[in-house]
Amino acid sequence: RGLRTPLLVGDLPFGSYQRSDEQAIDTAIRFVKEAGCEGVKLEGGQWAANRARAMVDAGIPVMGHVGLTPQTAVSLGGFRAQGRTAEAARRLLEDALAIQDAGCFSIVFEAMPAEVAAEIMEHMRVPVIGIGAGGSTDGQVLVVHDMLGIQEAIQPKFVKRYAHVRPLMIEATRAFAAEVRDRSFPAPEHEYAMAPEELERFRGPTATEG
Repeated sequence: RGLRTPLLVGDLPFGSYQRSDEQAIDTAIRFVKEAGCEGVKLEGGQWAANRARAMVDAGIPVMGHVGLTPQTAVSLGGFRAQGRTAEAARRLLEDALAIQDAGCFSIVFEAMPAEVAAEIMEHMRVPVIGIGAGGSTDGQVLVVHDMLGIQEAIQPKFVKRYAHVRPLMIEATRAFAAEVRDRSFPAPEHEYAMAPEELERFRGPTATEG
């Protein structure tokens, strides 16, 4: 809500749009009206095209997401690259075309061979953001926790860690806890003060005491 120029897109949670077009529209409207989003993103290929079109027809900008879809990764065999056989790559192409034809203003390509993404890009008329899809897409995105090294979880192959802030975060948190325990924090420079005359009035007798 503090954004001024970037486009704010809300990622529709699993279970919030799968049931019906009506559910998808209702969820998307809440994202726009209550969260202040300018658009929403949904995961899924051909099966999700109808949901995307319904939201677009309702006047809501929609971003698609094909390839590895994290919300349903278990059904795809886990967190692994998609489209590594010719047949699977063709399905990704069909997914991307279906989502594009549904009226999505942009699409995320996640975890697919760079060659496959490059071929599919030849058919795209909307901006494509890649995450683990090679360098042919129009833009790139990484999860900030991965990019900054906030956690020590196993990193996907496509992640480049630009910093390693986890040790700094741990060190800072431990220092804070230690200073709270030994009462060196807060120090006087971290405290608000009252004017001496007001403090004197506060400490003096109150009107109810006569």
